[in-house]
Amino acid sequence: MFCASTCKTEPVTDVLPPTPDGLERAARLLGDGQVVAFPTDTVYGVGVASNHPDRLVALFALKDRPLDKRIALLVADLDQVVEAGWEPDDRARSLAERFWPGGLTLVIGAGAETQGFRAPDHPVTLDLIRRSGPIFATSANRSFEPDTLAADEVLIAFALQQDELPAVVDGGAVPGGVPSTVVDLSVTPARILREGPISHAEIAALIELAAT
Repeated sequence: MFCASTCKTEPVTDVLPPTPDGLERAARLLGDGQVVAFPTDTVYGVGVASNHPDRLVALFALKDRPLDKRIALLVADLDQVVEAGWEPDDRARSLAERFWPGGLTLVIGAGAETQGFRAPDHPVTLDLIRRSGPIFATSANRSFEPDTLAADEVLIAFALQQDELPAVVDGGAVPGGVPSTVVDLSVTPARILREGPISHAEIAALIELAAT
């Protein structure tokens, strides 16, 4: 069928390779406030750059997720936590040195505010974060629908919303697995909010934990 120049094509989510050029493209999109999906050490994630917190509305709309639910900031290391305006204490430094990158989320407090941070153990993700800065991230699926474990599954999950998801970085299949252990360091002694791949005993060997 012939189409004149006035015809419009539907937006399509770009699938970017995990190459320097592909990751630079993804980082530029994040820097422009766009939503990008990418692999992690468990499932595929989707996020926006931390310097565009106003775009959390778009991210949550993509997932059909309530705005009052907090999400973690993915970072490459503790230096990025500091650059994001938060001050990790000795407990955070001890835990990050032992378990980052990996399945541990650290909740850090500043006054009445708290924020969770995690360094995912995936080379593609870490490279992207080093290029883009910290990323507000959550799982790349619609709320209450299955996790996505490959770029193709992300495309299927958001097939009707491709105009809201400009790109996915194809880092190959990821293994799935249990969500990260979450340790609340905004209180003393610290407490485990969710136990995941890193056990209570492993955390307690490094820092004081509240009695359970």
